[in-house]
Amino acid sequence: QVQLVESGGGLVQAGGSLRLSCAASGSIRSINGINGMGWYRQAPGKQRELVAHITRLESTIYADSVKGRFTISRDNAKNTVYLQMNSLKPEDTAVYYCRAIANYGLGNVDYWGLGTQVTVSS
Repeated sequence: QVQLVESGGGLVQAGGSLRLSCAASGSIRSINGINGMGWYRQAPGKQRELVAHITRLESTIYADSVKGRFTISRDNAKNTVYLQMNSLKPEDTAVYYCRAIANYGLGNVDYWGLGTQVTVSS
């Protein structure tokens, strides 16, 4: 089992910045099985959507809406993934969830954090 704990959310004015962190914990075997980690968000009344994803080899993908403003990174030694969010807009307001995708030889296993609220005021 892997536990994911997000932090760094909060209230910020439009144009501001926030940095989210997601720390993974669990057994060594569980942690070593993690390949991709990513951030998703869900605004009220909307479906959860991908924000950014990073593989163990640090290949990244971003949603078009955040390209050039958000940067995902990971520290494998700390089992932590970060999301640096700059030039925030009110439409970025959502609960942000961390996701880890692991593989232990029998297919992918999904882990999710509980989420952290990001609110951007206009």
